[in-house]
Amino acid sequence: ADTHNLPPLYQDVFGETLVELAEQNPRIVGVTPAMPTGCSMNMLMKAMPDRAFDVGIAEGHAATFSGGMAKEGMQPFCNIYSSFMQRAYDNVIHDIAILKLPVVLCLDRAGLVGEDGPTHHGVFDLAFMRSVPNMTIAAPANEAELKEMMYTALLSGVPFAIRYPRGRGIGADWSGGFRRMEIGRGITLRGGKDVAVLAIGTVTNDALKAAVQAEKEGISAEVVSLRFAKPLDTAILHDVGRRFRRIITVEDGTVEGGVGSAVAEFISANGYTAEVVRTIAGVNKAR
Repeated sequence: ADTHNLPPLYQDVFGETLVELAEQNPRIVGVTPAMPTGCSMNMLMKAMPDRAFDVGIAEGHAATFSGGMAKEGMQPFCNIYSSFMQRAYDNVIHDIAILKLPVVLCLDRAGLVGEDGPTHHGVFDLAFMRSVPNMTIAAPANEAELKEMMYTALLSGVPFAIRYPRGRGIGADWSGGFRRMEIGRGITLRGGKDVAVLAIGTVTNDALKAAVQAEKEGISAEVVSLRFAKPLDTAILHDVGRRFRRIITVEDGTVEGGVGSAVAEFISANGYTAEVVRTIAGVNKAR
């Protein structure tokens, strides 16, 4: 198949960005548990073989090993498929998060992964990472945001999880230099007055398309790309809570405990009366 004119795979955006960052920063190392080709860590392995580590099928060790290197002043980028990160949950909590170590956890294959099968669906990460202390959680809507989030994570000095899907991007331009993103700051992509749609990750693009379609049917939808599951953009949430009676959340993960739940908790805790309808991947599973 001719892939010349197609957008890049998210894993290749990760791989190329990691090499570019590692060339600039000698403290950066890469870690992956037997997923070098699947997550494109093989690019760093080829460019700098002494700074990339494949620890074999041992996800928990990958997390603890990364924590140990971070404690000694290195800056690990640990790439584990989202569903396999579940095996390392204890290690992430004890050996990274509680110690506030600056490990960047890159969760490839987040969301629904199609033919890879049910064991590979990365639908739990937003929910299981949300409760982990000291953890920042980001999800890019496109290739450029993935690159920005990797750079932002590098500069943050805190435990930082970035989750992104299998497959290709949307054709966003990610060729420029590195830009730092403000942590916990979303972006309003489209103004509206009838309903607020709060989305995170690549399904933000689907939410935007749906809003354009809704406009043709006489419904004015505001679309917000949250970008961060933790910390949430409280300024945007206060604004939306004040202005809208109906809020729809969109994510590619579990309804229970996900970003929709975080938004509903915030709306409730702050005394807003908006109805929050939580949806996943464009399918309403709230009722």
